[in-house]
Amino acid sequence: MTRPLTAVELRELADSLFTSSAFTELGAVAVCLGLAWLMVRLLRGTRAKPASVLFGRTVIDGVLFPVLALVLALAARSVLPATGVPLALFKLAIPVLVSLVVIRLTVRVLSAAFPSSRPMRLIERTVSWLAWIGVVLWVTGVMPMVMEELDEVSWKLGASRISLRNVVEGSLSAIVVLVLALWLSAVIEAQLIKGATNNLSIRKIAASATRALLLAIGMLLALSAAGIDLTALSVLGGALGVGVGFGLQRIAANYVSGFVILAENSLRIGDMVKVDNFEGRITDIRTRYTVIRSLGGRESIVPNEMLITSRVENASLADRCVLIATTVQVAYGTDVRALQTKVEAAVRAVPRVLGDPAPGMQLSGFGADGMDLTLNFWICDPENGQGNVKSDVNLAVLALFDAEGIQIPFPQRVVHTVAVEPKEAS
Repeated sequence: MTRPLTAVELRELADSLFTSSAFTELGAVAVCLGLAWLMVRLLRGTRAKPASVLFGRTVIDGVLFPVLALVLALAARSVLPATGVPLALFKLAIPVLVSLVVIRLTVRVLSAAFPSSRPMRLIERTVSWLAWIGVVLWVTGVMPMVMEELDEVSWKLGASRISLRNVVEGSLSAIVVLVLALWLSAVIEAQLIKGATNNLSIRKIAASATRALLLAIGMLLALSAAGIDLTALSVLGGALGVGVGFGLQRIAANYVSGFVILAENSLRIGDMVKVDNFEGRITDIRTRYTVIRSLGGRESIVPNEMLITSRVENASLADRCVLIATTVQVAYGTDVRALQTKVEAAVRAVPRVLGDPAPGMQLSGFGADGMDLTLNFWICDPENGQGNVKSDVNLAVLALFDAEGIQIPFPQRVVHTVAVEPKEAS
């Protein structure tokens, strides 16, 4: 970026924007933007792709477009003076493109790392405003005066002198370092998730560990960029250890439990589980919690410590097939042995019911109104629901009973009347 403009240069710049050479510069800037758009379009391809940091959702809302436009604009700025064209418009275009690169990088990285976080939206807007304000201050030449005033506001921290300017510059450097660390971790995590192994849990734990390591390194670099002595972290580490031991032990236990779950592979993404009377399918395993989605659409966020210390029913750990039972009652006098073969054949014909193990019917009891029959059958896709297939089996049995003329008994009661002889009159 060029140096800030003085008041005289600013007036000269305003006058030069209305000259004929300004149209030449405007055409050069337009060519740079057009070439950048074309290059990004060729690199991205014509097929619709999900939003990414480099390309965004469209061609111009990613990071690559302003970066290429900035590079081409810098090249054009170095070439134009040799042709006799004075530079005026490029003194505005270069800072604007730099600001656009900062905004696009911050917004895209934060959106990819925290897709549904409301505080990140506030940070994105704050960075955008600060970037544009910085461009205005830089172009108008006010930036050096602002920085000098910030440098005058200082205080002593131990043996070091820290000014407000150091804090601002260090904070900006820390934001850049953390954004780059988040971007790198997101890229590595995406590549790990697409890994060759079919074990999603192993890829998940590798991605989580990589992201935590990169963020830790990024935080150390950010603190160093902000002017904080890293030797002071030993004291902070001791205080943090005490805090974890007392106030943060449950949070730390959840993080440790998350890595244990992913490492031992006792719970996997896609398993059907039942935890604390909540049954559903595991959709995500985070380092602190696990998301379980019921077949009715409700989602439960379960702390990982609970999955380690409490009883968890996993219907998909060793075998995805589950047994489902339903009961029906027939009237006394029904030929149960002859009916058994027909019922088992009708249940076997229902979609999703497995033929091996084959469904079975048992005479489970003698009720007050009829004989109780229990129908057992197996399915291997419990994530698609169990109540719907149970209903299909009941409907198939009901159709069979109607075709065979088998009655489902109604409640019956026998009333005994006792005749009481009248007493003889005395």
